[in-house]
Amino acid sequence: MFSQIIETFTVDTRGRGLHDITRRVDSLVAGCGIADGLATLFLRHTSASLLIQENADPDVLGDLERFMLRLVPDGDPLYRHRDEGPDDMPAHVRAALTAVQLSIPLAKGRLMLGTWQAIYLWEQRTHPHRREVVLHIAGDTDTRGY
Repeated sequence: MFSQIIETFTVDTRGRGLHDITRRVDSLVAGCGIADGLATLFLRHTSASLLIQENADPDVLGDLERFMLRLVPDGDPLYRHRDEGPDDMPAHVRAALTAVQLSIPLAKGRLMLGTWQAIYLWEQRTHPHRREVVLHIAGDTDTRGY
């Protein structure tokens, strides 16, 4: 039988950087009763983003952060929007270059992430923020054969 759920959860960030939310999403998926389907994550903000990336070597996350800082530096005089400081507009640009939505298939009640993949909330602001993530899971609850 087809079913769907929508859950909203918060992530308290420590400021700029990649925050692993895989366990949180895994837990919600495991408890929803949907065997096969699709999990969609949506971030309700314009200065942070979502990303699936390697979870084995922390240098990957550091390299991504350094690359983005080079690509979109804080305090660039090009930007007029600075209402919340020199990291405000660059955070919007970084979020625009990445994504605020992810879709991940489910099979046998589990996210079909690869061995080295994790789900990250990428905070683009330098100060801590509370971010809201909406998780929509839709699919078949029939678990015969599992």
